[in-house]
Amino acid sequence: MGYKVVVVGATGNVGREMLNILAEREFPVDEIAALASRKSLGTEVSFGDKTLTTKDLDTFDFAGWDMALFAVGSDATKVYAPKAAAAGCVVIDNSSLYRYDPEIPLIVPEVNPDAIEMYSNKNIIANPNCSTAQMVVALKPLHDRAKIKRVVVSTYQSVSGSGKDAIDELWNQTKGMYVPGQEVAPSVYPKQIAFNVIPHIDVFMDSGDTKEEWKMIAETKKIVDSSIKVTATCVRVPVFVGHSESINIEFEDFLDEDEAREILRTAPGILVVDKREAGGYVTPVECVGDFATFISRIRQDVTVENGLNLWCVSDNLRKGAALNAVQIAELLGRRVLKKG
Repeated sequence: MGYKVVVVGATGNVGREMLNILAEREFPVDEIAALASRKSLGTEVSFGDKTLTTKDLDTFDFAGWDMALFAVGSDATKVYAPKAAAAGCVVIDNSSLYRYDPEIPLIVPEVNPDAIEMYSNKNIIANPNCSTAQMVVALKPLHDRAKIKRVVVSTYQSVSGSGKDAIDELWNQTKGMYVPGQEVAPSVYPKQIAFNVIPHIDVFMDSGDTKEEWKMIAETKKIVDSSIKVTATCVRVPVFVGHSESINIEFEDFLDEDEAREILRTAPGILVVDKREAGGYVTPVECVGDFATFISRIRQDVTVENGLNLWCVSDNLRKGAALNAVQIAELLGRRVLKKG
């Protein structure tokens, strides 16, 4: 027997990617439904070699369905996720709505799979922020060996994290730089994104951090270890897909860079590409479409006691969103539902 699966927000970037990954990984699906808002009703989406026609989220009955992967904003999730959960359908939510609820597990399967047992509290599981997901995959195996005290991370986040309109804005602004009369003013972002970087993702908070930076701090503590100190600077860069992160880690115990490299090579979900030569590292262009989190530039930081630097790159639409949600679904099936 397989599962009856719902994908909510199936016409968006992440929803379409969820459908692709469910098919690619041959998730045991008996029946699948693609849901969308009324304005997208009837849109066709692909699931493997099948074509699905989207159904109306507003009138859909979740009773009898096993799990629902949500890829809509927090406002819609707040309305429909409790309905699905109350109907007995386990919700795996990609929005930020439930991430900080102590009763709801926030899961990266390579990092904290045991947290899946908490799903029954509210029949809801939260998917972390894209920038957090790839970072904690790298941190966890190192933390298990040498216990992390502090993390300083700077992100280089692609425009796909802001959705299709942001991708269009980068494309059109870039073209407009070369075609007189076709210049495009900022709309999605507060400043020009083409040939520029913007140190501002999400809203500013009273502390001076942005909400994106706060998310990385709070989620790392919840997923890995509440005692880890984290500080983040999140930056939007003119890249279509793929988030990059420069991560500085301070440990309680000494960890040699060679041992760290070997630990990461054998850790789940990670590929190490770390040659000290031109091109001996991974960039966002090379990670697109891949399931892995790539680690490069592993080296000692001699300016602090027990310090290490590394470079982390991942496809944010995959590991940062859709892939992680599907991995949670797989974990839920293996550990709890046990049908597929």
